[in-house]
Amino acid sequence: MTTKTMPAPVEVSASPAAEVRESLPVVGGGLRWYFCFFLVSGFCSILYELIWLRLAMAQFGVTTAMVSIVLSSFMGGLGLGSWAAGHLVRKYSQKFSLPPLQIYAVSEILIGCSAVIVPLELLAGRFLLEHVGNRLSLSSAGYYVAAGVWLAFTLIPWCACMGATIPLGMFAIRRDRPQESQRSFSFLYLANVLGAMAGTLIPLLLIEICGFNRTLQIGMLFNVAICLGALRLSSKRTPQVTTAAVVGKEDQAFSDQPSPTLREMLGNGTLWLLFATGLTSMGMEVVWTRLYTVFVGTLVYSFALILGVYLAATFLGSKLYRWWSSQHNREGSVIWLFVWLAALIPLLTADLRVQISPWLRVPLGVAAFSGLLGFLTPKLVDRFSQGDPNLAGVGYAVNVAGCILGPLVAGFGLLPYLDERYALVALALPWLVVGAGFAFTRQPGTGKRFPAPVAIVSCAILFASFTLIARTQSYVQRIPGAQVLRDSTATVIAAGEGMNKQLYVNGVSMTVLTPITKVMASMPLAFLDHAPKSALVICFGMGTTHRSMLSWGIDSTAVDLVPSVPAFFGYYHADAPELVKSAQSHIVIDDGRRFLERTTSQYDVIVIDPPPPIGAAGSSLLYSREFYSAAKKRLRPDGILMQWYPGGDQATTSAIARALKESFPFVRAFGSFEGWGIHYLASRQPIPNRSASDLAARLPANAAADLVEWGPFSTAEQQFAAVLKNEIPIDVVIGVDKNAPTMQDDRPVNEYGLLRHTRFWKN
Repeated sequence: MTTKTMPAPVEVSASPAAEVRESLPVVGGGLRWYFCFFLVSGFCSILYELIWLRLAMAQFGVTTAMVSIVLSSFMGGLGLGSWAAGHLVRKYSQKFSLPPLQIYAVSEILIGCSAVIVPLELLAGRFLLEHVGNRLSLSSAGYYVAAGVWLAFTLIPWCACMGATIPLGMFAIRRDRPQESQRSFSFLYLANVLGAMAGTLIPLLLIEICGFNRTLQIGMLFNVAICLGALRLSSKRTPQVTTAAVVGKEDQAFSDQPSPTLREMLGNGTLWLLFATGLTSMGMEVVWTRLYTVFVGTLVYSFALILGVYLAATFLGSKLYRWWSSQHNREGSVIWLFVWLAALIPLLTADLRVQISPWLRVPLGVAAFSGLLGFLTPKLVDRFSQGDPNLAGVGYAVNVAGCILGPLVAGFGLLPYLDERYALVALALPWLVVGAGFAFTRQPGTGKRFPAPVAIVSCAILFASFTLIARTQSYVQRIPGAQVLRDSTATVIAAGEGMNKQLYVNGVSMTVLTPITKVMASMPLAFLDHAPKSALVICFGMGTTHRSMLSWGIDSTAVDLVPSVPAFFGYYHADAPELVKSAQSHIVIDDGRRFLERTTSQYDVIVIDPPPPIGAAGSSLLYSREFYSAAKKRLRPDGILMQWYPGGDQATTSAIARALKESFPFVRAFGSFEGWGIHYLASRQPIPNRSASDLAARLPANAAADLVEWGPFSTAEQQFAAVLKNEIPIDVVIGVDKNAPTMQDDRPVNEYGLLRHTRFWKN
């Protein structure tokens, strides 16, 4: 299959200007400084992306739509900056009074400024939406629109500076080393990917030590160092009249070269391939995350593993391309079918019947596909641009456009309707079409439709790929009697019988039927000095706590992030359909913290039961001091907050207890009667010392029956007595780790603990 070629850019290496420039001294010892600049720049970009996403989640909610808005703004800014910088370089290269490296230095210092300004902009956006939005009574959709607009205006300008760096770097290389310019994109891309790979782990360690904002400031220092290094490197050039004249002629030739029209660019098959690499790679990252969660969990390190393997394989593929392209011009046609096969390997490594280490499943599953795209993406941009920063900017922007669309297609178009396996196959299908097109069409200059060796290899690949699809199984098929619901947030499974029923989210067990969840409702309600009227439950789970609230005859609002979770209410409780119809029952699909900050309702009791495990990514937003501050505003003056803590390491235990004590003047802690976990009661008013009999006497008849429905004791008094005898002074809990910081949005102690769990750090 042939593609329409673009008008060839000026071949500077063949011009008189290039011949004179060959005699100039090599700046800074060659290209190694450019590699260092883009290595560090790639590291900073990933650092900013990870932290900005998390800060935005804290300010605007941990919803799928909000995460998509942040990532789309980030990627959109990269694409816009790449396209705009390439266009400006082509159009105004002759008029630039600053050397290219100095222009690049300006972009890096601007990126560094974002480390300080973006957190302030996010805080300002939250303030405006909280105050102005409430006055305007924005609906949920209106809130998303307003937040999305604010996030776009906040992130896109800074991300555009990031996207501009590669075209500006190519422009500088074109000036300093024209003989290297044709493959300059792949060179800078390689350095960027290597830096990004380091950015998947090192920032997580920095966050554990310093917190989010100080880690951003470290990133800013790196950007400042790049800026100073680029300025220093630029100053080493010795101005010469002859050189200036030559450079002027070269830039004039570059600027005079006509830009290809939009129609010409759209007719170029290379751009469509670049779009496909972006779409499928980012779309598959979404699918991989859901596919491998059952093996690696929901920790931040689990997601870092997937991203790190993807980037490491991309780097190796790009490195291989740099070596290969120095000796070859065109890749073999069969490579495109190998992309199709490689995309399906996760079907095998995510099959529970395959006995391998959970942490090896990700590298073995995603490395081949990522490596192939790491080889092909810079090759396609090099082929398309031929060293022209403008065309490289266009090619990279098209690739980024695919990166923006990929997660949306996967998250909203495929995963709500298809098993993860088939969503993966659907995303891989473009490569089957492309591969078949290259492998089974007439080869240029041969007169043959397809050589026999190509046909044999192609058929073998097709046989292997369809065998993978037909013979592998999803984790869902390994759960007996599984009932499955899917949405854009998660795959939810209900399974089991009687008291052995379980709830799975993305293959991870969330909760079971336990009387602990009944105590979460009845205990704080019974401690109140007044008759309760309303309660709020954050995290629906199986709906047991919400059901227990309703047994008191009060209004109960339950909030859950995953739409499919409350849909299984009836699976776990036979009376659920009747309860859902009650005027006192309110089920809301939203992020719990976002709901707290948007609602104007007041509650007698607020119960928080975050999803396990204790270190789940994003879970600290339901344990932090800022979260308790938001909850305190929605509690009536003598209301009680019930925080369930399932248990964790000493630092996490102390950090959460400290956050509660700093947020509420009165906090009591009780160990659960099942021997694990802590019930925290927190209030702005003294929590009375009630006996088990006093608490039991305050329960309505229906609530008393509900509390003992599953035991382990036969009366409400015995049930309460088993909990009250396990009271722990809050200062004792805090003293478990006296050096642990308070749990804050900026210091998510429970999520980032890799260093403290290692022997090196303990010593």
